Amino acid sequence: MMLVVGSLETGLWLQAQTIQCIKRRNSPSFPAQSVLSIRSKSKILKNFTSVHLSYLELKQMGQQQIGSYPVHFHLCGDVDEKGGYSFKTYLEGLSIHHCFSRCVTVHGTNGLLIKDTIGYDTLGHCFFTEDGIEQRNTFFHNLGLLTKPGTLLPTDRNSSMCISIRGKVYGNYVPVPATDCMAVSTFWISHPNNHLINNAAGGSQDAGIWYLFHRVATGDSHSFAIETKSELTPLGIFYNNRVHSNFKAGLFIDKGVKTTNASVDDPREYLCLDNNARFRPHQDADPEKPRVAALIDRLISFKNNDHGAWVRGGDILVQNSGFADNGIGLTFASDGSFPNDEGASQEVSESLFIGESKNYGFPGGQNKYAGTGGIDNKARTLPRNRTFPIRGFQIYDGPIHLTKCTFKNFVPTPDRFTSAVGFLMKNPWQMTPKNNISLVKFGPNVSLKVFFGKPGPWFEEGDLDGDKNSIFHDLDGSVTDYKDTYVGRMDNYLIQHPKCINVSEWSGVVCSGTYAQVYVQTWNGQNLSMTIVRDEYPANPMVLRGINQRAVFQQYQPVVMLQKSYTIHWNGKAPNVTYLYLINFNKNDWIRVGLCYQPNADFVIVLETFQRRSSALSSKVERYMPVSSMMELENNRSEKKFYFDNSTGLLFLFLQAKYDRDGHSYCSSQGCERIKIVTKDTAKGISNCMAKAYPKYYRGPTVIKQMPVKTIVPCTNCGTTQMVFTSDPHKNYLLVQINSSGKKELSRGQQAFISVNDTKFSFKDDGILIVAVDACIGTVSGNKLFSGLDIKNVDGYLKSGIPQRSIVLLSTRGVVAIPNNLSEALMSLGTAKPPYLQSNGSLAFLGFRGDFKPSWIKLFTGPAGHGLVQIEKYIPLQLEEYGCARAIKSRRKDLELLKKATRSH
Repeated sequence: MMLVVGSLETGLWLQAQTIQCIKRRNSPSFPAQSVLSIRSKSKILKNFTSVHLSYLELKQMGQQQIGSYPVHFHLCGDVDEKGGYSFKTYLEGLSIHHCFSRCVTVHGTNGLLIKDTIGYDTLGHCFFTEDGIEQRNTFFHNLGLLTKPGTLLPTDRNSSMCISIRGKVYGNYVPVPATDCMAVSTFWISHPNNHLINNAAGGSQDAGIWYLFHRVATGDSHSFAIETKSELTPLGIFYNNRVHSNFKAGLFIDKGVKTTNASVDDPREYLCLDNNARFRPHQDADPEKPRVAALIDRLISFKNNDHGAWVRGGDILVQNSGFADNGIGLTFASDGSFPNDEGASQEVSESLFIGESKNYGFPGGQNKYAGTGGIDNKARTLPRNRTFPIRGFQIYDGPIHLTKCTFKNFVPTPDRFTSAVGFLMKNPWQMTPKNNISLVKFGPNVSLKVFFGKPGPWFEEGDLDGDKNSIFHDLDGSVTDYKDTYVGRMDNYLIQHPKCINVSEWSGVVCSGTYAQVYVQTWNGQNLSMTIVRDEYPANPMVLRGINQRAVFQQYQPVVMLQKSYTIHWNGKAPNVTYLYLINFNKNDWIRVGLCYQPNADFVIVLETFQRRSSALSSKVERYMPVSSMMELENNRSEKKFYFDNSTGLLFLFLQAKYDRDGHSYCSSQGCERIKIVTKDTAKGISNCMAKAYPKYYRGPTVIKQMPVKTIVPCTNCGTTQMVFTSDPHKNYLLVQINSSGKKELSRGQQAFISVNDTKFSFKDDGILIVAVDACIGTVSGNKLFSGLDIKNVDGYLKSGIPQRSIVLLSTRGVVAIPNNLSEALMSLGTAKPPYLQSNGSLAFLGFRGDFKPSWIKLFTGPAGHGLVQIEKYIPLQLEEYGCARAIKSRRKDLELLKKATRSH
């Protein structure tokens, strides 16, 4: 238990109870063996000369009261070079465990380095940035485990605490745990301009790492009147962080906290979780300047009960990441909702998704559910329960881009669906056809590449607006084998044509075409359901209930095929005011719509250009003029004309974009083109014109964009180029697999082979196969099959035919008479003692030729007919212990980033 402090001048206050801390290095402030006696917390205040805490054990410290934490930097301001400190303030090597309130609290403090520190079995957010103004702090190579709920803040509390602690709510308000509380996290990062490198967070009640966004400074910092701009600030460094065994999510990027006190208008408690904040980083935190994509580089996420990662905002890039054994690997959600959201995008690339690995887990702790699953259908821990539909990548609104990723081991069971790609279930909101997927690879054990859901557990009826409009663009055919096609729900006839291909197991359909959205906003009719029909499929209407039946206005957003015609109907009187926004329309894209009204209605229709950011209209407003026939309307498609067919009650007009659209923006560069329709119709009745509209306006289904030819050539560039994701990315690993099969196993189709980094060496005949790999560079230096009479030569080859510094892989096929001298040869390759080898049995061996005995050496044997004998292992390469020359030292990107994060600003 050691403490190193530069000097103890005014402003450094250390308290603890029964803990003695011994100085670790020579310091001008203390004699070599001085002892500090401290009480129940260490609180560091502003204007210290220097603070460096290292190799200190803190146990049973802190209390469930504000400000009482094991380590607390309290309103210290800038503690790095920016604050005038020539030596950076740091914590290093602290062990904080079994403490009663947090681990390290960074409060109103910037530029602190927290390194090699452990927080274990603590209450409330563990590594905690408090007021939403803390910036430039670096968390490097820290470990947080078993973060439990506390009482201090609503976000610390679990469901029972949330409901029972009501001293700061207004009146009789009863908090809603799922939306007010239940956010306790190992790393609670309240401003994006902080750096996380090489950290690990496991076993939190809610989240491993949570980024949230305070709109104003809170707590003690509120009086400083600091505008945080956290939603607009670019993300600091995020590199090589590991999150596992957390209940809600490994990584969570979303939400903020309530920044006003409880009142009659909003009775929720101050600092409860709030859903209004959205991350949309821009240069210099200025929305008028270019976007700056947030980079999540190397996230390793596994065994999280609900989400491996939930990422909302834009623009955000996830790359070089691995997701395994999560309920849902990764969910992308857009930065907001139209019309406020400008159309940011998110992308995941060079990443690996594994549905269920051989990490079976064990019951207990956070693992509340268990059952069978995986490719071997063995007992394992499960997310939620045995019916929960596991998904690798989940799409929610968008636009999202999934590229250069690999999916493995997504195998349904009789109780649940399991898919590589899925959609947010029970989704009331928008979906964009600009969601796209390319260059993806699916392993042999992916039974469902895509799944749109079916009525039943978890999906319920699947009839909310977003469910019905789920869609993505398969850019290159790597999902469907049909290049440049769209994948949507099988029952969605707004997007189909006669040549679409149904994929019944996906509940999906593959179609060619061009697509956009119409955002329909209505006033004075907020409780209506809207029915939209494509004129080619009047028997298959889509009924949309709208986003929020209690809103002052209602909103609907169907995905539509362009260059087609539609009619819109209501289950009550048509709204007095309707806006039609053109979403994702490129210049000159068009559709025709007919809206149902009562006969003899009068209209005022104008074209407006709406600026989202300022909520202002452009000065030019163009009015639509009536024409007397459908033919006249068709002949003037690009003009501001409308036709009202009094016999059917349908008001027809064309939606055609005038301006170009930039990047991923929903609207044009000039603003959002929208048509405003106002009627003063006072007639009662239901505005549903379908019976009169069809067959009068029926059109035979046609194909505008032909379906492509099915691709039969496998994609050579698909999938991630890296298949090993570890917390030591500077090390190289080799994936080896050994399958040994006897006669009975071969008859069941279980093959014998050796695989090195997915290069397979198969048997031509029964016998013993040996593959040697150079342990320094990872290349195969030789492979040799011994069969028949040659088997007696195996011993000599193993002893003298394999070079030094070689990884040795051995497998058997069929009925093999194991030579007696093989045991001695295996001893020379690393077995601890002479192994017992059964003649005519199966044998799998992984060994090493050299002067070092690695821990990864394995030998598995099985008697004849006993079953397949297998070894699968990731082996580190180029270790000095192997005798490898280290002329080229591995690049330590983490240390380079640490230097960048902590350099002078």
